[in-house]
Amino acid sequence: KALIPVAGKTILSFIVDQLHQAGINEFIFIIGYLGEKIKEYVKETYPSLSCHFVEQNERFGTGHAIELTQNLVEDDEIFVALGDTICEYDIREVLDSPYSMIGVKRVDDPRDFGVAEIDTENFVQHVYEKPAIPKSNLALVGLYKIKESNYLFECLKHLHEKHEKNYSLYNFTDALECMIHRGAKVKSFKVKNWFDCGKKETLIESNATLLKKYGGYINKNIQIENSIILPPVSIGAGCIIKNSVIGPHASIDANAQVHFSIVKESIIGSYTYLYEVLLDSSLIGSDASVKGLSRSLNIGDNTEIDFG
Repeated sequence: KALIPVAGKTILSFIVDQLHQAGINEFIFIIGYLGEKIKEYVKETYPSLSCHFVEQNERFGTGHAIELTQNLVEDDEIFVALGDTICEYDIREVLDSPYSMIGVKRVDDPRDFGVAEIDTENFVQHVYEKPAIPKSNLALVGLYKIKESNYLFECLKHLHEKHEKNYSLYNFTDALECMIHRGAKVKSFKVKNWFDCGKKETLIESNATLLKKYGGYINKNIQIENSIILPPVSIGAGCIIKNSVIGPHASIDANAQVHFSIVKESIIGSYTYLYEVLLDSSLIGSDASVKGLSRSLNIGDNTEIDFG
């Protein structure tokens, strides 16, 4: 998911570039299924960064994932960013704050998110994971600066030893609540924009919004024959577009081929082959092949579909 192209960049690059430009040069990537793709991408794209990779072989939640990094982190201050979220915010203000910080955004229905209760000075009083009856509409967006990492790992260890799970997972939210209970000062900061890329629908919506915002990008090293491009779109290097209509709001990653097709409001992975398809609001992974008429698809990597 982190390598899905959104408005000309992978989700992962949006996150890493933002943090690197703010002065962060050491990264820990927690990887699992298909983690080798993350490794290869990071090593090729960011050769100058100090990068570590930690494998989470069992998916026990974000709390469990972060606990696996303890030997690398020790007692250092850390910044945690979830790999399926793009946010716009004042990162310098967050890093310079003397307190631990968590990113929040007001939402209409907070029951599907972690939720923060804050006081008049924006200090966090409590955090809850997907509360049935929310006491706040401030959702956690997946950005956290932790100064008291010793508190954090103590709390994560406590949750693990006591088998305190929430929705069958060891949630980072529960560790934050434990930190606050132990006296850690945690402040909230509001993000200007939050592009949730965790689900197909929100991912495609975020892609369209970012294309409108940044204007899209078409690489010069592509072939276009008898085709119409309706901006804004993003088309990567090495793509071949023939007898097709692309856009608006379509992102096509490098080396994809599109023939006799219409693609709009969709995201297409690298090295994917499309022939005689009509795609609207679709998500197609890398190395996929789709032939024949369709309307809406959500397809992972290395897939072949023939509607012929």
